[in-house]
Amino acid sequence: MDSIRSSQITVAIQRISESVFVGLCRKVGTSQLVAMRRDVVDIWEMVRNQVTTSDVFSMMLSGSESEGLRLKGSDVDIMYWPNNHRVIWDLSQSQYYNTHRQTLILCDCSDSPPGFTLLYLLSPSMYRQIQRACVRMNNRYYISSSKHRQIFLSESPLLYNNTLHGPCASGTFGTQEYDAAHCFISDFWPPSASPWIDRCHSWPQPHVVDDIVKNGCHFVAIGHKLGNHEDHEWRISFSLAEQKLVYVMNHCQFLTYGLLKLILTEIINNGVGDDDKLLCSYHMKTAVFWVIQQNTIPHWCPQNILGGFWVCFKLILKWVYEGVCPNFFIPGNNMFLSKIHGIKQQQLFVRLSELYEKGLAFLLGSPSIRSCIIDVLYNPRNSICTDDHTLISEVGFDRNLFNEIKQRYVVTTKLNIQICIRYLHTIEKMIGSPLLTQYQVLKLQYITAKVLQDTAFMFHMEMYTPDNKPSYRADKMSCHMLKLTARFGCITDMLYIAMYYYKTFRYVEALSIIEMIKVKLTQPYVMMIGYNVGRAMYTEAVGGQSWSTKMRQAVVGNIILINRIHYISELIPEQQSALQRDMSLLYIPHLVMLYMLEILCYRHVDKMQAQTALDDLQTLVHYDQGQLIHLYLRDISLQILGICQQVTGNPQAALYSYQQSLRQEPINNIQTATEMRIQSLSMDSLN
Repeated sequence: MDSIRSSQITVAIQRISESVFVGLCRKVGTSQLVAMRRDVVDIWEMVRNQVTTSDVFSMMLSGSESEGLRLKGSDVDIMYWPNNHRVIWDLSQSQYYNTHRQTLILCDCSDSPPGFTLLYLLSPSMYRQIQRACVRMNNRYYISSSKHRQIFLSESPLLYNNTLHGPCASGTFGTQEYDAAHCFISDFWPPSASPWIDRCHSWPQPHVVDDIVKNGCHFVAIGHKLGNHEDHEWRISFSLAEQKLVYVMNHCQFLTYGLLKLILTEIINNGVGDDDKLLCSYHMKTAVFWVIQQNTIPHWCPQNILGGFWVCFKLILKWVYEGVCPNFFIPGNNMFLSKIHGIKQQQLFVRLSELYEKGLAFLLGSPSIRSCIIDVLYNPRNSICTDDHTLISEVGFDRNLFNEIKQRYVVTTKLNIQICIRYLHTIEKMIGSPLLTQYQVLKLQYITAKVLQDTAFMFHMEMYTPDNKPSYRADKMSCHMLKLTARFGCITDMLYIAMYYYKTFRYVEALSIIEMIKVKLTQPYVMMIGYNVGRAMYTEAVGGQSWSTKMRQAVVGNIILINRIHYISELIPEQQSALQRDMSLLYIPHLVMLYMLEILCYRHVDKMQAQTALDDLQTLVHYDQGQLIHLYLRDISLQILGICQQVTGNPQAALYSYQQSLRQEPINNIQTATEMRIQSLSMDSLN
């Protein structure tokens, strides 16, 4: 009887595991979704870094964003470093560099805890900020991590209104949180991590180990709290190596990592103050790495995902009990040291022990997992299909794909025509590669459309002269580039053509384009923000067609303006206001931009139609509940409504719209322009 009972329990746990696996595929992502996300991020980084190799910095996404996780609350981790600085581990490695072009930095680990080092500047840096961050010790100049944080991260070109968070500058855009770390890179693997290579018997594979080792490591600006030189030490970062390890996990292992992150957020840290959140997602990832490498779980499969989770959870419990969390690459680096000890360690252990005593039943406390378990308990005979190709519809996958494609627009702080041409040449070389996935080709297509749009407007800005002949050539070239984008961009990319026609006084042509866009937007299969596209309608209209065709016929997106480029004169104050606060891009809801252009053009053609378009814009802005206008873009939407009211002769309504714009979340950082417009209206009323 006991054996029968045990067998029944085993079968029940396997079925619950399968149900949890399916739930995680829907919450975290199917294997196809995760592969797509990684491909899109990888090609974005590849293009940007190839184009900007001669620029000052290279950058990479790290953490959840690059790993393929898209969980609510996950931030975006950005690492960027100077291209002409390299860290070496001993002086013999200097032979591989041209010291006239590269500034070399020598590691000094002699008096630092494992995983940390001092950075000794071997020759003066060309960057004033790095020189200012140096301190003199033992007749040498070391780059102080604390000084470097204050200097570089407070002046980060990536974010405005940063707050320091560990080695990072933290900020937000909309609902998305960012952590940006300025660091240094070494092309060599740390000697202290050499034992890790010998440890890789079964996982990862030798070719993965070789790839990881040849890509070296990074150094982020934070010292060990118990080190002798906390203010000056740097932590060795293995972010790139970790990304490669996550990439070679099978999908069940990856979902186990996702499950641990969910449990951390929804159960372990739920209701706990920020100061008491001792465990973080990095500890979860480290546990998965150790469990996989130690080959504790013989079969990572949907029927055993809870078994893998439970082994990882027990390992974390053991670490908390012992107060030791060994870094995966340098085990001597105890990542709990100085953080999880004393009374806080005891409290955390008690909290985890209580969960452990409940067994897997404690997963019922997770809103993301609860229904997966309950469904099996109430319907034990229902079949469960774990083939992840059946877990998401065509329209569901496409929505995810196009959302990924539209994110992370490529832009540099010194964008000009030459850099745009470099982008186009880089993409041209890449596009024929057999190594590209279909998702990467689509991302390249999207980038090309954006680069052509920006090039067209820059070309007009730089080449326009009173002489008709050069202006005619520039205009012809710009029109050609913008029309090209309509062939492989999304529906709303056509608005850039209308913008250009308005800018060059071709109001009737602009209105003709706007009417075409309106017709396309009324189709029931179009993917709009806040609306669920009917699966049947979408499948009937574009089902089975190429993603390139789908993007052109069924996808809309926000209008993205680079603030260094003047698109239309009415928005120049807003762009300049954002630039003053280091915001390189301005985001505008597509319908707000469409109505604005319609109003501006009809002013010169048919004033009654202009008023009708203004009424439509006012209705949209005042009555939309986040369906067509993201709540975090209400500042610019109200601002544009005010601009349109002002140019059509209603200053009182414009003043009210500007005041409402000031009350919104200042996502686009246009407050200076708003205040200027309010002041101008106030002065006009006095006169």
